[in-house]
Amino acid sequence: MTVKCYERPYLAGNVLKRKGSTMAKVVVNAVGDQCPIPVVKATKALKAMTEPGELEIQVDNAIAVQNLSRLASSKGLKATSEKKAEELYVVTITLDAPLKDEEDTDAASCIPDVRGNLVVAIDSNRMGTGNDELGAVLMKGFIFALSQLEKLPKTILFYNGGATITTEGSDSLEDLKNMEAQGVEILTCGTCLNYYGLTEKLAVGSVTNMYTIVERLNDATKVIKP
Repeated sequence: MTVKCYERPYLAGNVLKRKGSTMAKVVVNAVGDQCPIPVVKATKALKAMTEPGELEIQVDNAIAVQNLSRLASSKGLKATSEKKAEELYVVTITLDAPLKDEEDTDAASCIPDVRGNLVVAIDSNRMGTGNDELGAVLMKGFIFALSQLEKLPKTILFYNGGATITTEGSDSLEDLKNMEAQGVEILTCGTCLNYYGLTEKLAVGSVTNMYTIVERLNDATKVIKP
């Protein structure tokens, strides 16, 4: 990744702003802050941005990620999120133009965990039978649609051919990382990764075994298999 040189980085409260020639980047540290403080900080930072850019908010829990994603959605902005460590999540909100003064949100209210007890089991990198190219497009669309549900699944299981979806080069990594950052458990069969020679290429979630797969399916309120 190319790192641009920035002019006059400065710290204003908990907001670090750097100005570059084409795009501003604002970093808000909300690690350790309880709801609704991360959303309040993000809202203030967005209103202070006078040019297109990215707002990066660092938090330490999945519920904060869910609230920040809801904030971005309420303003019609694109948000991506990623789990960086056990207690470090990064939410990036892209601002294409400064917000209008009248744009406001009630998203600062805290919401409960939006994960249900749904388990999704994916055993192929294709959805349906017939044309494989079409099947790949459908599976990518399915995972994206899954990431947009108001109530996210609790766990997504990947096994057999589905194991390739969580590895390097997959078109669905961004959607899966967004869901993982919001608390969705992403588990991929270790035997399957080994069979396909992908053990070292897992890019999201963690490795699991058949016992855990059976346990998650047995404990689920509902199971979806695309």
